[in-house]
Amino acid sequence: MKPKWIILSLMQTEIATDVLVIGCGIAGCTAALKAADAGMNVSLITSSSDVENCNTSKAQGGIIYKGETDSPESLIQDIWQAGCQKGYMPSIQLLAQTGPSLVDEILFNRLKIPFDSDSSGKLDLTEEAAHAVPRIIHVADSTGREIGIHFHKAVSSHPNIHLYTGFTAIDLLTTGHSATDSQNVYKPQTCFGAYVFDIQEKKVITFLAKETVLATGGVGALYLHNTNSDISRGDGIAMAHRAGARIINMEYIQFHPTGLYHPFKPRCLLSESLRGEGAVLINHLGEPFMNEYHPLGNLAPRDVVSRAIDDQMTKLQKQFVYLDISHKDPDWIRLRFPYITKICEEYGYDITSKPVPVVPVAHYTCGGIWVDHKGSTSIHHLSAVGEVTCTGVHGANRLASTSLLEGLVWGAFCGENLIARKNKSYDIPKVFPWQYENEPVDMALIRQDWQTIKHTMWNYVGPTRSYKRLQRAYTILRN
Repeated sequence: MKPKWIILSLMQTEIATDVLVIGCGIAGCTAALKAADAGMNVSLITSSSDVENCNTSKAQGGIIYKGETDSPESLIQDIWQAGCQKGYMPSIQLLAQTGPSLVDEILFNRLKIPFDSDSSGKLDLTEEAAHAVPRIIHVADSTGREIGIHFHKAVSSHPNIHLYTGFTAIDLLTTGHSATDSQNVYKPQTCFGAYVFDIQEKKVITFLAKETVLATGGVGALYLHNTNSDISRGDGIAMAHRAGARIINMEYIQFHPTGLYHPFKPRCLLSESLRGEGAVLINHLGEPFMNEYHPLGNLAPRDVVSRAIDDQMTKLQKQFVYLDISHKDPDWIRLRFPYITKICEEYGYDITSKPVPVVPVAHYTCGGIWVDHKGSTSIHHLSAVGEVTCTGVHGANRLASTSLLEGLVWGAFCGENLIARKNKSYDIPKVFPWQYENEPVDMALIRQDWQTIKHTMWNYVGPTRSYKRLQRAYTILRN
């Protein structure tokens, strides 16, 4: 039974909690579970009505574990090189040295996720682009979905967690601009919750929290072609920016090379595992082309592959290239990639018998809210985990299958940090009540603005950039 003080009644406009976690992907759920296991009361909110509508559930390929001939040093070098040598080495080292043990502790032992293995129980390790050895564990090609299902089952059934679906965070509560006492503006900037919109009831709830954790994901949905959840609009980054948090490396957006192309349907991710298992990129002349761009060919880092595809499309004046794995046994393809096979069929393509069209797509935000190794931001009592953050792990370009691991690692360390502070007390100031606006909404203007943003981001801030394009984007978006 849930504690009575966090049950939401129709008249309730204020909720008090120990921890407010905004976002329910792997990072947010890990932090929430850690804190709840230690006896803290946690409110976990998501703006979607479906807890699976997050980027974690969309992750196909897998999560980094450890290869048979692997070492932390090898993984560190792969992450460093894939990130264009712009990552933060202490964070990369933390991920490589602690990641596998946290996979054991949380994913294997706590959640008991059934990662693929052979008849003897040996894990099926696959290789992805820019990895020196096979070290990726997976559940067929729906790894993120399986991880999400197990996490959501755990948080939904936890007695110390109350899950709110259909709740959109609007703004953070801080001493700087939310407290009624004007003297609070002179104190260090401190977060104590958020204004949150209840979509179904159409009212704003004030969540008062001793600790607030942003886990809202990245900005992929701002792009015309993307693989992200539609709620990945950069909400958390915008709220943190308004509150005065430090934001870094926002120019580093990772583009995934292979989004399934269809002229009338949304782009759908085709996992890098396909190329790890032997798929080849070819142009409209039927020619493999990746060896012209990088020594690793089809297993080059994602940024290299994305720009190579963009170059081929430009040279041949085509809207896509092809990905071909049809040289592999059809039954093996269906067994190894059941989700991808099904999606291709729904789009009218047979990936087992012929090449399928692909284009680069906005996939991951490498920059974001600056955090330390505990997930703490530059604002007191405000933490952040997952894609909304910049830990420094990814540098300018994320290595395949590091995203889930980063969410798990920083979610765990953030949770431990919340526990370490749970007995500390501070006064939560009185806040201004939410002021409702009565201005009529013109949906035509909103739709037009939304499309302008998406096209501007894709055309001028896409895989291939120039100073002139970025200046044009800046002018349009400022207007």
